[in-house]
Amino acid sequence: MECFPAHGTAVRRRSTKVSVGGLMVGADAPIVVQSMTNTDTADIAATVAQVAALARAGSEVVRITVNNAEAAAAVPVIREQLDRRGVNVPLVGDFHFNGHRLLTQHPACAETLAKLRINPGNVGRGAKRDEQFATMIEFACRYDKPVRIGVNWGSLDQELLARLMDGNARLAQPKEAGVVMREALVTSALESALQAEALGLAHDRIILSCKVSGVQDLIAVYRDLASRCDYPLHLGLTEAGMGSKGIVASTAAMSVLLQEGIGDTIRVSLTPEPGGDRTREVIVAQEILQTMGLRSFTPLVIACPGCGRTTSTVFQELADRIQGYLRAQMPEWRGRYPGVENMHVAVMGCVVNGPGESKQANIGISLPGSGETPVAPVFVDGVKTVTLKGGNIAEEFQRIVDEYVHSRYGAAGETAAPATGAGGAR
Repeated sequence: MECFPAHGTAVRRRSTKVSVGGLMVGADAPIVVQSMTNTDTADIAATVAQVAALARAGSEVVRITVNNAEAAAAVPVIREQLDRRGVNVPLVGDFHFNGHRLLTQHPACAETLAKLRINPGNVGRGAKRDEQFATMIEFACRYDKPVRIGVNWGSLDQELLARLMDGNARLAQPKEAGVVMREALVTSALESALQAEALGLAHDRIILSCKVSGVQDLIAVYRDLASRCDYPLHLGLTEAGMGSKGIVASTAAMSVLLQEGIGDTIRVSLTPEPGGDRTREVIVAQEILQTMGLRSFTPLVIACPGCGRTTSTVFQELADRIQGYLRAQMPEWRGRYPGVENMHVAVMGCVVNGPGESKQANIGISLPGSGETPVAPVFVDGVKTVTLKGGNIAEEFQRIVDEYVHSRYGAAGETAAPATGAGGAR
């Protein structure tokens, strides 16, 4: 069953391919999901644990803050402990204000990191800006590290902005201030990239980003940036916010750009709720790419929203259970069952759309709605195979899913028994 037809998806913008710790970014490489820790990097145990959790959730690159000497000294130890755990996700160092000094004092930090992130808006002012930027680029060249030049709306180079504003004021018909601000973002990124190349950093070692917090601004900035360079572009709506607001805003902005073929890596910058799970931003990023048909990460669960025909919560509980189970199994299944990430599972709540939707999925179950016969037909690849009933429907359906995964995606000749749920025989 072909889950994502080729038609209707955008042709990727042509960009240079960059290696980040062996992971390819840009050109025809898959769009990369990345995230960032919010631990104190000097707290080695906490940072290792969060990087491992983000990687397990599917983050393919993880950025960590390097803001002081303690954090810089901790980076090689963090890498060593991750390697011992078998967590080989590339680490990116996020530098602001004092990165030139930290790299000079702790060269092992630069040697360990897979990529450096430099914000040209806060590497210094005047002559110091060029000197300190050059120091960081020299370390990238010495250890052959790629650099993301990451411009941010909230920390834009004020000297550059003033220069563009003054030039705009002299025009017969000055542009709106917002237009000039967007131009300053793009100019900062492009001028910094050219400066880095002049200092010896190879063209194929540069990634750019220009992050803002407004949806329309992000779309406008990246359209402009994409038309003026072939560097790989990292997408992200900065300070997107909490909960549904952050998810909706990030999705609205990045989906437009991705549909236009713009973007080589993405991050969904969600503000976690107090005590919230940092991995949520990884899941949202994956779901943006997967629902657009650009990549597959984990089997998709299709479930109806419910209506007056579905007063029972059984289908909701089953959909939630199956979705959580599939995601939890993916770290093991990813290597054992190639292609399982393309599987579709339908959990439907009544007879109106239940059987039809279930037939379209790889595996589907149509639970009884209010007043319907208390039975649940199961469809496998469009064919009704069994009807479940009684109090163990959830367990039995999970077992059917396990058996399908093993038989459909298991390697030829594999002898290991499939994992099973807690249910009884069909």
